[in-house]
Amino acid sequence: MSRNPISEQEVSLLLNDVLERYGYDFTEYAPASINRRVNHLYHADRFPSFAEYRYRIISDPAYALRFVEEITVNVTEMFRDPSFYQALRTEVLPVLATYPFIRIWHAGCSTGEEVYSFAILLKEAKLLHKAVIYATDINAGVLEKGRKGMFRLSQMQQYSRNYMESGGREDFSAYYTANYEYAKFREDLGEKIIFSPHNLVTDGSFNEFQLIICRNVLIYFNKTLQDRVLTLFSDSLEQLGFLALGSKETLNFTSVTRKFKQLENREKIWRKVQL
Repeated sequence: MSRNPISEQEVSLLLNDVLERYGYDFTEYAPASINRRVNHLYHADRFPSFAEYRYRIISDPAYALRFVEEITVNVTEMFRDPSFYQALRTEVLPVLATYPFIRIWHAGCSTGEEVYSFAILLKEAKLLHKAVIYATDINAGVLEKGRKGMFRLSQMQQYSRNYMESGGREDFSAYYTANYEYAKFREDLGEKIIFSPHNLVTDGSFNEFQLIICRNVLIYFNKTLQDRVLTLFSDSLEQLGFLALGSKETLNFTSVTRKFKQLENREKIWRKVQL
């Protein structure tokens, strides 16, 4: 049965439903991208009408989660924003080096490219042996990709450039082996990464960390939800721990502003202060 595509007005209705019912804010998403994704799920799951699609999302939290997973853009790359990784190398790793054991939480890790990037930073700073990275995401599908540590070989030239711009001095290709169309990253990196599902909206703190990285996730949440997640991060950080966000995200004018001081390198990295 052929179904007409969902109109922009109907997509807007759905996004408002998801915002009011579950707290996920996709209303500022690029319309062309989100319309395409919303329609793709509508047709893939063979709903007979828009009304039934909408009712299912409102009334079934498990299906709403599928909706969120489908329209969340998992855009990521290794050493994304190289200056950010340069700042981690020069300002955060020397502090982490002073701890006997290093615990890092990479929240909203997507398929894991940035997690492996940080594992490489730890390896080069000779800290990987005493570190563990908890990599979490709401989407079980992307976590499975991350566990495999396999990324498209066609991306490696770009990733190598990013790596060099972030201050990398090694031969980047030494970190992976080519496997048909994929690059398989070294086992000693993956062994220090624990991929696990975690919902920032509903799940609590599960450890005390010296560094939390959560980049380009908060931009999808409304203010109330942002404050809730930032409080979770603050509660999960040791005193003087670091919190790193995405380039369009900030702690300014949030519920945790006074608990953090931004580093002076213009990157989105804050340190938890002792009050």
